[in-house]
Amino acid sequence: MWGGRFAAGPGALMQAINVSIGFDRRLAAQDIAGSKAHSDMLAAQGIISAEDRDAIHTGLEEIKAEIENGTFPWSEELEDIHLNIEARLKDKIGEAGGRLHTGRSRNDQVATDFRLWVRDHVELFQNLLTVLIAALVDQADANADMIMPGFTHLQSAQPVTFGHHMLAYAEMFARDRSRFEDCQRRLNESPLGAAALAGTPYPIDRDMTAKALGFDRPMANSLDAVSARDFALEALSAATICATHLSRLSEEIVIWTSAQFRFISLTDAFTTGSSIMPQKRNPDAAELVRAKVGRIMGALTTLTIVMKGLPLAYSKDMQEDKEPVFDAFDALELGLAAMAGMVADMTPNKDILAEAAGAAFSTATDLADWLVMNLNMPFRNAHHVTGTIVAMAEKQGVTLDALALKDMQTVEPRITKEIFNVLTPLASASSRTSYGGTAPSEVRKQVARWKSNLARS
Repeated sequence: MWGGRFAAGPGALMQAINVSIGFDRRLAAQDIAGSKAHSDMLAAQGIISAEDRDAIHTGLEEIKAEIENGTFPWSEELEDIHLNIEARLKDKIGEAGGRLHTGRSRNDQVATDFRLWVRDHVELFQNLLTVLIAALVDQADANADMIMPGFTHLQSAQPVTFGHHMLAYAEMFARDRSRFEDCQRRLNESPLGAAALAGTPYPIDRDMTAKALGFDRPMANSLDAVSARDFALEALSAATICATHLSRLSEEIVIWTSAQFRFISLTDAFTTGSSIMPQKRNPDAAELVRAKVGRIMGALTTLTIVMKGLPLAYSKDMQEDKEPVFDAFDALELGLAAMAGMVADMTPNKDILAEAAGAAFSTATDLADWLVMNLNMPFRNAHHVTGTIVAMAEKQGVTLDALALKDMQTVEPRITKEIFNVLTPLASASSRTSYGGTAPSEVRKQVARWKSNLARS
C-alpha cells in the first residue's frame, strides 16, 4: 500500500498496533459519502473524466450494499476503512478506482469522515433529548399539583410539587440539547481538500464538496483541518455534562423506588428481579445509566490526553481518537433512550409523597415568612421564633400544623389562627408563585411554555 518506498510489509507487532479496521469500519457510510462528493467535484473540475466518476459511484454503491448485507471482504492487512474501500473499489472498477484519491490524503479523508460521524450523532442526541424532555413535561403536566418533599443535603427542606421536580430536569436537558446545537455549529466545517497538511496543487473546489456533504463551509487552514479534534472534544464535553444529568436523575430513581422511600414505582419493563430473593424489584436500568457517566467522562479524559502534546499537523496518535468517542456515544445514546423510557414509565405514589412532604417540619420557612409578612418581624427574628416553635413541636412529636395555637403564642403572642393557612404542605407549595416557583399555577405556566417550545422543535 505504500508504493515503492518500502520493500516489505510491516512486522506482526507493527501490524497489530497499527490496524484500525476493527473499529473504524463504523465510518463506512461517511467514507463513501465523502468519496462520492470528492469524485463529483473532481469530474466537475475536469480533473477526472465523467466516465471515471460514474464508475466510481457505481463501485461505491456496490461496496455500500456489500457492507450493509455483511458480505464485504474486510482485510486487516489493508489497515483501515479508507484503504479497505479503496482496494475493493479498484477490484471492482479497475484503474478508475485509483483516480479517486487524486487531490486528497487519508489525513483529510479521516478528518472528514469523523466530523460527519460526530455530526450525525450530535443531531441524534438532540432528537433523543427532545424525546426525554417531552416525557418529563408530560409527567409535570399530569402531576402539577402533586405534593412531595423538596430536599437540600438529602434532608427534607420545603414542600414542592412533583411537576416542578420534573421540570427541573427538563431545564437541565434543554441546556444539554443547546450545547449539542452549539457544538454542531462549530464542527460543521469541511476538512476535505486539505490533503495531507498543505493543500493540493490540483484545481479543486472545496466549497462544492463542503456543500455536498452538508457542511457550512470548508475549513480555512489546511494544517488545522487535518489536525483538529476539538470538535470531538467539545462533543464529548457536552456528552459528559449530559451524562452527569442522566446520572443525577438515575440516582433519584434508585432512591425513590427503594422500600424506604417508595416515592415512585416502575413496571417490569425497567426493573429486574433477584436470583435468590423473590421479593426484589431492582431498578437496574437506572443503575446502569448512572454508571455510564464513567465511560463517557473517561472518553473525554482519554482524548484530551491524546491531543495535549501533539505538534501540528497529523500524528498517528490521532488513530486513538475514535474508539473512546464511539464507546461514549454508544453509552449516551442508550442512556438517553432508557431514561426517556423510565420517565414515561414511572408512576408517582401520591399518598406517600404527600405524607413525606409534611415530614421534618418542612413548612417551617412558611411560618417564618408569615411572621415577617403579617407581624412585620425582621426575618432573622422570625427565623429564631420559628426555630423555637419547631423545637416545641418536635418535643411533642407533632407536625407544625398539629401544634396548638396557644403553644405557639407562648413563643410569640401575636400569632393568630391564620397561621394554619400556611402550615400545610399544599398551602406552602401553592404560595410559591414567584417566576420559576413550585406553585401548581406556575408549573402549569411552565408546562404550557414547554409544550409550545416542543411543538416548534
